[in-house]
Order: sequence, then structure tokens, then C-alpha cells
Amino acid sequence: MLNTWSLVLIALAYTAILFAIAWIGDRRPIARNHRKIRAAIYSLSLAVYCTSWTFYGAVGNAATTGWGFLPIYLGPALVFLFGTDLIRRLATTSRDQRITSIADYVAYRYGRSHSIAVLITIAAVIGSVPYIALQLKGISSGFDVIGVASGGMGSRPDNLTLYVALALSLFAMLFGTRNMDTSEHHRGLMWAIAFESVIKLAAFVAIGMFVIFGVFGGLEEVGATLRENDIFHDLFSPWRLPEGFTIQLILAMTAILCLPRQFHVAIVEFRDAGELNMARWLFPLYLAIFATLVVPIALAGLSQFSGQSVNPDSYVLALPIAFDRDGLAVLAFLGGFSAATGMVIVATVALAIMVSNDIVMPLLLRSGLGRARGQADLSRVLLWVRRVSMLAITLLAYLYYQTIEAGVPLASIGLLSFSAASQFAPALLIGLYWKGASRMGALSGLVVGVGSWFLLLMLPTLAGGSGMPAYLPGISFNSGATWSLVLNAVAVVLVSLVLPDRDPELRSSAQDTSPRGLITLGELEQTIGRFLGIRHTRAALV
Repeated sequence: MLNTWSLVLIALAYTAILFAIAWIGDRRPIARNHRKIRAAIYSLSLAVYCTSWTFYGAVGNAATTGWGFLPIYLGPALVFLFGTDLIRRLATTSRDQRITSIADYVAYRYGRSHSIAVLITIAAVIGSVPYIALQLKGISSGFDVIGVASGGMGSRPDNLTLYVALALSLFAMLFGTRNMDTSEHHRGLMWAIAFESVIKLAAFVAIGMFVIFGVFGGLEEVGATLRENDIFHDLFSPWRLPEGFTIQLILAMTAILCLPRQFHVAIVEFRDAGELNMARWLFPLYLAIFATLVVPIALAGLSQFSGQSVNPDSYVLALPIAFDRDGLAVLAFLGGFSAATGMVIVATVALAIMVSNDIVMPLLLRSGLGRARGQADLSRVLLWVRRVSMLAITLLAYLYYQTIEAGVPLASIGLLSFSAASQFAPALLIGLYWKGASRMGALSGLVVGVGSWFLLLMLPTLAGGSGMPAYLPGISFNSGATWSLVLNAVAVVLVSLVLPDRDPELRSSAQDTSPRGLITLGELEQTIGRFLGIRHTRAALV
């Protein structure tokens, strides 16, 4: 019989396997000269995007909103299918300039503005804390659901979530701060993340196949259930898109590049075009498999637990338990554990790099301590700064987790962080396509966007009585996310027009990114033309 302590032992054994994989990946030259294997690892590491939100929360979101889960899968797939040139430009510029974070990239575009880098770093940390807390919530929920529903121990050990958070922070320190590599490539860590991507996909597919053929008896019965039940038919009607579908799709499209951990795995860990060529189809396929199985699992949960007080976010775990499939329940637990731990580890590594490079290191250099110490000594100091940053960020997430532990759906927390990351998109994308975007415009947009996000979306989650957001009158999450993003973009454009860069060095910064970083209108037309198979796009459109 499963119980909480058996799950703890399973989690420890699984973590030990991850440790071994990361250790081997760091020390053995396997795959260094095998481009296809390296490309596969790169593609699978991108699936760190699939967190406990997409593993647990997507099913819960589907059970309550219908197609509300779909934008989270559809957005990144569209970016990788049709935005490959954009990703390649970002990645090659970052590789050539040794850019190590999204804060560095945006700052580089605007004349290496330190103010922009600091603002993005602070916003990234604040915005990522709820997302890391979501993973802790997913892990603790996994222990609770199996521990209670299987008849084992009714509660998890005291402070288990804190111990898990500290263990993940330690893992990130061991494999994210081994040395001061200027390229910030973490081969062993990416091996471990790729392995976790395989585990969570295998677990979700196993649950989906069990539901389709074990609970329903085949795809035909799934379709019949959807057609014959008026509630289910209305919930998943192809003509019924939930409120906020469009803005959530936009948030997901920006998040795949603007979330610090996604920028790290997609851009910083990028090595050559072959990796991106494989990722262009493998990553969307990975997301498509997840998205396809969400609806059957949600239908099974709604049918099996009708009238019961079972949280829809827990259907992935509760269904195997309800049918006495302990082995499948353990696999589902490991899948959710993988989804959560991968995100926490990579996010803390990416954020620690930003904090050390964009905040602490400039302070050390300006204070004179950097000149007083040798390069090796300074490197050791920065490594410890990163380690302390990882621990501090994890503890902040744990405190936030305690604040919102009761009652908040996983999807709500995830969207909050997506909206925060989307505030980097106007300065990034407008600056990429428009040479006239100025440093003051980008800085103003970030201040307006991040400030409105914090006031309209972040504070309500902390002010809610039982952890539920307490939005301002007339402001919902969707409207708050929309307004913050629109105000951000408008501020970038208007302030750039009113206060253009007059310093020749700043005016030339946009030109310096071309052709690797800046896309002109002509290049954009050529890209569309290549995709459509048209030689002269403008003439064809006319």
C-alpha cells in the first residue's frame, strides 16, 4: 500500500538518478560530437516549459473551462513552427556576443543599458517566484493526494515541502554553479532536464492510454461520451472558446522566449542551427501529445468524480488510485514531480545568473572590490553569489507558496508569471523590428508594464482573504494582463518617438545588431515568402 513515506523514498531515488545523469553529462564527452543526440537533448530540454501546471493544471483547467487549457500548448508550438528565424537570430546573436540572459539581450539592444538589465532582472525574480511556488504546490499536492486517497498516511511529514525546496536548490547549486563558464552552457544539467522531459511525457501518455482504453474502452466511447452528455458537449464545443482565450494565447507565445528559464534553454544553451531544426518539429510534437490527451483525462475525471469534492487539478493522480492502479499512480506522481523539479532547477539557475551578472557584479566592480581581487578570487565570489541567490529565490517561493496554498488553481498562478514575463516582449520585439526604438522608450515601457502588472495582478494574489485573488472592481486577470501589455507597448513607441536616442553610440546600437539581431521589413518579407513558397511576397500579395 502506498503511503507518504514510500513516496518520499521514491522521490529520493529518482533525484539520485537525476544527480547521476547530470554528473555523467558533465564529465563524459558523450554526444559532444554527435549532433543528432545533442539536438535531441536540446529539443527535450525545451520541454522544461511543461511544468506541474501543464501536467496537473491543464486537466483541471479543461475540466472547468473547456478549451481554456489549449492556448498554453498552442502558443509555443506556433512560435517554433513559424518563428524559427526569430529564434535563430536571437540565439546566434546571444552566442556571438556571449549574452547569458534575457536581461542581457534587451540591454544589449539598447546600448548595453544597465538600468534596463537591472529592471528586467528584478521583474523576472518577482514574476518567477509565483511560478516556482506553483511547482512546490504541485509537489505537495502529489504527496497529499496519494497519501490520503490510497489509505496510507493522511498527512505528509512536517515541512516536507520546505525540505523538497531546499533539495532542489542544492541540486541547482551543484550543477548550475560548478564553474564560471562565460558561455553559461550546463551540459550535465540539460541532460537531466531532457531525461525529466521523457519521464513526464511517458507518465502523461500512460495515464492518457489508461483513461482511453481502460476507463472508456476506446476512442469511440470517448467520442460518444462527449456527444451524448450535454454538459460535456457544451464544455468542449468547438465553437465555445472561453473568455480570455486570445490574451492567454499571446501570453503563452511571449512566455516561450521571455520566461528566464525558457530563454536560457532555447537561447543561451543553443549551439548550432541543427539543434533548432530538430526542435522546430520535435517540441511542437511533444506539446501536441500532451494537448491531445488532456480532454480524455478531464472527461474521465468529470465522469468518475461527479458529485465528489475532488480537485480537478488532481485528476491525473486520483484516477489511477480510484481504479486501484498503484503502479500507474506512482508513475503519475513521478511525472508531476519531474515537471515541477525541472522547472525549479532551471529557473533558479537562470535567475541566479541574472542577479549575479546584472546586479551584484556591477556593484562589485563599481565599489572597487573587483579591482582589488584577482580574477580567480572574483569568480569564486560570484559563484557563491549565485548559490546564495538560488537559495534566496527558492525560500521566497516557499513563502509565497504558504501564502497562496489554499484554494488557488494551478492555472491562475501560472498565468500570473506568464503575464510578468510578457512585459519583456515589447522592448525585445519592437526593438528587434524597429530601429527607432530608443533606450528611454524601452525603459519607460518596462516601468509602465511591470508596474501595472504588479498593481493589477500581483498584489491581488497577496491581498486575497484565503489565497484567492482580490482584483480591483472591474478588473479581471484577463483585462489586467491585456492592459499592462498594451500600456507597455504604447509607452515604448510613444516615448521612443518623443525621446529618440541622440547619443551616436546609442543610435548605432540598433544597427549593430544587424543582420544577426535586427530584422528589416525586406527580410521579414523574404521569410514569409520562403514559408509560403513565394519568391516575391509583396508582388504575390498584390
